[in-house]
Amino acid sequence: MLTYEDCVGLCELTEEEVEAIAEHEHIPEIVATELGCYLIHTDDGVPRIRRIILDDIEMAEKRGDKRHAITLKLVLKHFVDTHPQAVC
Repeated sequence: MLTYEDCVGLCELTEEEVEAIAEHEHIPEIVATELGCYLIHTDDGVPRIRRIILDDIEMAEKRGDKRHAITLKLVLKHFVDTHPQAVC
């Protein structure tokens, strides 16, 4: 049986990136690992994940959650650093 940590390890995303997808899509984190794995292997998936993280940042800022916005900005930086095709 695969654990959540196993799934994160197989999806080529960090746990924080998976959490951002789960937050944006309002889905359980285990489902977000599958979605993230799918997206990371499609032509437009990496830019879509970048947009998801940007949307999450915007929502955190709108509700005044500065700490979460900063965390998500760090997640975005790592994502762009490790997936250069994310830069539009």
